[in-house]
Amino acid sequence: MESDDRKLFVLDTNVLLHEPLAIYSFQEHDVIIPMTVLEELDNIKDRQKDVSREARVAIRTLEDVFREATPEQIAEGVWLGQRGGEHSTGRLAIFADHNLPEGEAVFTNKENDNRIINAALYLQKSHPERQVVLVTKDINMRLKAKGTGLKHVEDYRTDQLIDDIRLLAKGFQRLEGDFWERVGEVDTTSSGRDVYHWVAEEKVPDTHINQYLLDEQEQFAGRVQGRDNGRLQIKDIGRERLMGRHAWGVHPKNIYQAMALDALLDPTLDLVILTGPAGCGKTLLAMAAALELVIERGIYERIIVTRNTPEIAESIGFLPGTEEEKMMPWLAAVTDTLEVLHKHDVSKEGSLQYIMEKANIQFKSVNFMRGRSLQNTFVLLDECQNLTPSQLKTIITRCGEGTKLVCSGNLAQIDSTYLTPVTSGLTYIVERFKNFEGSANIYLNGVIRSRLASFAEENL
Repeated sequence: MESDDRKLFVLDTNVLLHEPLAIYSFQEHDVIIPMTVLEELDNIKDRQKDVSREARVAIRTLEDVFREATPEQIAEGVWLGQRGGEHSTGRLAIFADHNLPEGEAVFTNKENDNRIINAALYLQKSHPERQVVLVTKDINMRLKAKGTGLKHVEDYRTDQLIDDIRLLAKGFQRLEGDFWERVGEVDTTSSGRDVYHWVAEEKVPDTHINQYLLDEQEQFAGRVQGRDNGRLQIKDIGRERLMGRHAWGVHPKNIYQAMALDALLDPTLDLVILTGPAGCGKTLLAMAAALELVIERGIYERIIVTRNTPEIAESIGFLPGTEEEKMMPWLAAVTDTLEVLHKHDVSKEGSLQYIMEKANIQFKSVNFMRGRSLQNTFVLLDECQNLTPSQLKTIITRCGEGTKLVCSGNLAQIDSTYLTPVTSGLTYIVERFKNFEGSANIYLNGVIRSRLASFAEENL
């Protein structure tokens, strides 16, 4: 590529696995794909792993760009242009990093990360007038690259919506003092049993749709329903009424569980996101609400429970039985919850069998959710902190009419090699959906599993 003031971004394989369309995210700058990255994508695309789909999408994306290009044009760089909703004015090139000139390689072994770092260092030396940036989600690789003299090394942060996990929306806001003294006179309307107040937006700043509002006096509890001409429409729920929510015999133990249960039982909300530490009741509340809405109220026809685990795609095929039976080891948290909900029944096993059939509870692998269209279904996606934004998008877009999706997870328990709390798909959807009228997000503060679990969460 000729010299100019545009940057040269060298992409690592994990960037394309995290976001297959990442090549379009660098605006007017040029993108380099080392040959080693193509080889790694080729090795991954046929594996029985969640990332195999991302590898195939990345390969097809590259093929679309280079479809009509000659070998010389591929080496020099092909203009990216626009693909779907993605757009870039830079160019994309493939760099043959296997045969660098003699003496140019800092690392002499054939390890893939080292080859990619060698390529970035060579480009930095060959184009001193341009800023060469290695982009990788591998922390150790970033350290190695900096240690060998690469001046610019970055994480891929294009889909990162916040810089600090402490800034993540919690789904509720505590207001100082007394709510009524704060807002003064309001316009009030009613619709059936529900009461709504219209409040000037400046009286309750920094709110988003379906955010819960609580005051310090522990008297008022409401939920933002909408905004119009500088005013907020707030549904007056009342703290006692909120704490009185219950589902399938489960009553909230604190205000956070009460808000979560209110959102879970509201059929007008298509998406409910539950975050919080281990033991705060995410799975218990979701399953109780699912049984209530399917069996007691008949709003949904079935319950589908699914989750992501890094090893599930490789291991599930070797286990005996049906898909549901294969999934049971990874969904033990859900089956444990069902047992807790029916532990006082005369015949617990009989009750569980009856409930499984009555509610049409199905346990599915995330891999088999793709391509489906789910209608009139309550879907629980557990442990989704390990999903990337693109993986979550794939699952959310499966939800059809009359389907409610509950995403739950703990950002302190991420198992993925390349995800952090700020880049997790769970964080991404919390921020993206916070102003969507059909969704609510609740952070369940406090561990109620046991005093041992509570002490461990606070002190370990």
